[in-house]
Amino acid sequence: MNHFDPAELRESYGRSPLRLSDLVPHPMEQFHTWFTQVHGSGVVEPNAMILSTVEPSGAPRGRTVLMKGYDSSGLRFFTNYRSRKGRALESDPRVSVVFPWHPMSLQVMIMGSVERLSDAENDRYFRSRPRGSQIGAWASEQQSSPVEGRAELDERYERLRHAWPDGVEVPRPPYWGGYRVHPGEMEFWRGSPDRMHDRFRYLLVEGESADGRWVVERLSP
Repeated sequence: MNHFDPAELRESYGRSPLRLSDLVPHPMEQFHTWFTQVHGSGVVEPNAMILSTVEPSGAPRGRTVLMKGYDSSGLRFFTNYRSRKGRALESDPRVSVVFPWHPMSLQVMIMGSVERLSDAENDRYFRSRPRGSQIGAWASEQQSSPVEGRAELDERYERLRHAWPDGVEVPRPPYWGGYRVHPGEMEFWRGSPDRMHDRFRYLLVEGESADGRWVVERLSP
């Protein structure tokens, strides 16, 4: 197998140092500042995040999902509750989240736990989705399960599309909804020259994520 050597791939980061005085006291406010910068820079899908869960076996498993909202209490994302990640989250609510904003030499890492969103929140977001995505949620009822082929998926989608023609509201599947990630730890990373990267970690030491007491510390690169 002939290929280039990944060890030769190197990126030189030229950012100025990040200081504690540059940060705000609450990590979700800091997240808002960076997310706004990344979104404004034109990075494709800045809300894409790597979500890692704990399997019932104890093994970790990661995948990319889209963050669909945030506030002082944490992040929101939506999924099929019957999917592999949904089953894992019901077994163990602990999660790890990474936002890898490589073009900006920025990264945010989050450790926390999830709780299900209310039916009202789920209904409100489901109604805001494109119609095709609404139907797709029904077509992928058995998400993460083996399927014979693409033709089976396409046939299922077409059958459901005709069941709910244009003008007919598509109901939210009872097995589909969202989670809120409540952070307990958040790390903000910014690339610097010579691998002397800046890393700051927020730790929740008292109370809840939204209004609890957080401490901030610099980490060695």
